[in-house]
Amino acid sequence: MSLIVMKFGGSSVGSTERMQRVARRIADYKEAGHKVVVVVSAMGDTTDDLIDQSKLLNANPPAREMDMLLTVGEQISIALLSMAIDAIGLKSKSFTGWQAGITTEAVHGKARISDIQPDRIFAALDSGYAAIVAGFQGATEDGDITTLGRGGSDTTAVALAAALKADVCEIYTDVDGIYSTDPRVVKCARKLDEITYDEMLELANLGAAVLHPRAVEYAKNYNVNLVVRSSFTQNEGTSVKEEAVMEQGNAVRGIAFDKNVARISILGVEDIPGVLAKVFGALASNGVDVDIIVQSGTQDGKADFAFTVTLTDKDRAIGIVERIRAEVPYREVTSEENLVKVSIVGAGMVSNPGVAAKMFAAIYEQGISIKLVTTSEIRLSVVIGAEHTQDVVRALHTAYGLDTAEQAFVGGPQDRR
Repeated sequence: MSLIVMKFGGSSVGSTERMQRVARRIADYKEAGHKVVVVVSAMGDTTDDLIDQSKLLNANPPAREMDMLLTVGEQISIALLSMAIDAIGLKSKSFTGWQAGITTEAVHGKARISDIQPDRIFAALDSGYAAIVAGFQGATEDGDITTLGRGGSDTTAVALAAALKADVCEIYTDVDGIYSTDPRVVKCARKLDEITYDEMLELANLGAAVLHPRAVEYAKNYNVNLVVRSSFTQNEGTSVKEEAVMEQGNAVRGIAFDKNVARISILGVEDIPGVLAKVFGALASNGVDVDIIVQSGTQDGKADFAFTVTLTDKDRAIGIVERIRAEVPYREVTSEENLVKVSIVGAGMVSNPGVAAKMFAAIYEQGISIKLVTTSEIRLSVVIGAEHTQDVVRALHTAYGLDTAEQAFVGGPQDRR
């Protein structure tokens, strides 16, 4: 007998028919003698609909009340799924995040889990019930309801698997595993049997939406046996683990892209010690994450430098830079949108010379200019114009020998919650 944690996203429970399919999948595990904990997201577009309704009443609603509102979607899902399981003759109990023992820090909208005391989950499992848990939510020590931010249901599932010492945590989505790139862009993308935590974490941080970065971090820190599978097929999925078998000749394992990118350039800055510390210290203290940073050469004691932030942080970042102009004099600040960051990832890149050259050559052959470049041991990222995204991703996918003869399976609209 195994203890299995299963997570189903919004597309997997988006209708009563899909709820019934999920219930039958849970029943298969129960009837095989396994203990089952199920984490679910809100149905379909429920969360977006709730956000839209809130905006009609208040353009800037209080964060605490938004958390109170948005957790309703998951509570609907767990109750309906539990009813579907009961209808096929099996026992289940539904639990909100706080009923499941999930305590978070006192931050609304993107709280982090601080503790899990799953006593009620264990009690339900020992009594023969399947435990159905609302993802994306918890509560502070004072009892205030919180949400974990986008991707929070993945994090709930992995964190529960760690706390329960589950044998496996299965993340069910609309694709039947982790692919070498988004199969909606490259139809011949390669499904990976295995991928390392580090590779998956890089891909998730760089734009691959199949798993949330915090969930991967949790899995790595607690050595959770993590599998990504399709809720629409019985196909074997992809295992995320500490070490994975590398396919012969494939130094690059995946290609990710992120369109939530803006470039900010600060021109004519006096080239003296401490300038960068003041600029990026001010950004950091105001909660703005900076990604790629590039400084040009110095001329007449002045330098130019550029950095990227998320598109949603662009205006706030410019405002911060303008406010510190008295401390850090500069000629002007400019910005650019309509950009995409395209990244290649692979644990074998560090020991394979020529990987970067192949990337630059493939982009050059498309007649596309590279605006910024950044590297680490297992990834290389470039920033280009967003209109070239599909052409570049497809060209890179072919250049690194990742194309397959089979067409990737995509079961429905992708769920990011």
